[in-house]
Amino acid sequence: MIADLRSWGGEFPFSLEICDVDATTETQRLYGEKVPVLLVDDEEICHYYLDPSALSAALARGVRGIS
Repeated sequence: MIADLRSWGGEFPFSLEICDVDATTETQRLYGEKVPVLLVDDEEICHYYLDPSALSAALARGVRGIS
């Protein structure tokens, strides 16, 4: 998913923050079975594979951060 995000040619610029799901018990519980998972402003957008439509919709709403 990281490679797809880096080459994604969407109309909305964004910066990417990569986080370790295993870093805390909480993130491991929430996302451990969904790696990789994409969050926009702490909202899950997709997991396993990039969903360009879902990402475009989230970015169109305006974002603070992607992880």
